[in-house]
Amino acid sequence: MGAGVVGASVALALRRDGHRVTLIDREGPCAGASFGNAGAIVNGSCTPTAMPGIVTDALRMLGRRHSPLSIRPAYLHKAVPWLVRFALESRRSRVIENARNLHALTDRAVGSWRQLTHRSGLGDLIHEGGWLTVYESEHSFEKSQDERDLMDANNVPYEVLFAADIQDLEGNLAPIFERGVFRKNSLLISNPFRLIQGMVDMLLNRGGEFRRFDVQSIDCCDGKIKIRAASESLVADKIVIATGAWSKSLAAQVGNNIPLETERGYHLMLPARNSGLLSRPVYSAESSFVLTPMESGLRLAGLDEFAGVEAAPDYRRIRRLLPEAKRLLPGIEGSEESVWMGCRPSLPDSLPVIGFAAQSRNILYAFGHQHLGMTLGPATGLIIADLVAGRNPGIDLAPYRPDRF
Repeated sequence: MGAGVVGASVALALRRDGHRVTLIDREGPCAGASFGNAGAIVNGSCTPTAMPGIVTDALRMLGRRHSPLSIRPAYLHKAVPWLVRFALESRRSRVIENARNLHALTDRAVGSWRQLTHRSGLGDLIHEGGWLTVYESEHSFEKSQDERDLMDANNVPYEVLFAADIQDLEGNLAPIFERGVFRKNSLLISNPFRLIQGMVDMLLNRGGEFRRFDVQSIDCCDGKIKIRAASESLVADKIVIATGAWSKSLAAQVGNNIPLETERGYHLMLPARNSGLLSRPVYSAESSFVLTPMESGLRLAGLDEFAGVEAAPDYRRIRRLLPEAKRLLPGIEGSEESVWMGCRPSLPDSLPVIGFAAQSRNILYAFGHQHLGMTLGPATGLIIADLVAGRNPGIDLAPYRPDRF
């Protein structure tokens, strides 16, 4: 259930094993968070969101006029329990463990994408180029030492760049960056929507099905799983819940109370003539947003907003970042073409939930990928296929079990 990148990947992996597969979603393919991401497959990513000092950093952010973080006052009381758990995950011992477990998944990212899309034609939407983080001062670069220590501990390759190196790599950036970190083995998705739509088309071509279906309830009966919408129902031997930020209530119906929270992210699209200004996603450490060249234009993506899944978007904050984007990349021309908001499904430890539900081994979970859904979709899909088949997935799944909290 769920036709974002994770659900589509699960469906493809299961169909490849010969299972009869019906992919369902209340809207359509790539209608949620997968649509608006920054377009990066960050192979080997190992930095949890909860890092040492995150509480102090978050308080500072909330006080900034153009803060990348916001919590709507009406939602604060709902977010507090999750935020407390999140703060506890920033203890150094937890950070080291979470980084190791995150890397165990993301180290499979590029290989899993290649495996799942082999001979599909979708490779034209996946490009080499890497992931570049830039810093305007030595001070901000030094503040990121913990991240580099985690990469070193997990044998993640990267290069430290100086000002001249950054200009050699991305000559259209303003010459204001003193340091950079370049992750060469990451990939760029030039059109996330077309990629996921293509994955669903591939599923259909291989005999799978897609249905629009708004799941209201899940019941286990006589070894079968019945899922109900308002006026219809479906029966399956097994189901996989991969509904992103909407997974919490479904998991609760089948016995798991999972502390899933919604980190709402935004993007703003700039005209297509700006796409040639960059060759890869570039993340500004000071401004906390990503600029990504895509087929349809240049995407400015970022922000973390806690407001739940139902609150209306507030596009003012992403629009305020446009002058900052033009400062970093002076060649930007034109104004916004569109804005978007999506809901990232996040757990306090930055790890997804992958495994069996409490009530039945015929129900599996694949959600909670926070900022790394595009990176981890195929890796998760292949693991779920292994679990369904009774194969060893080649990774210890205990860190991602649903009952770990």
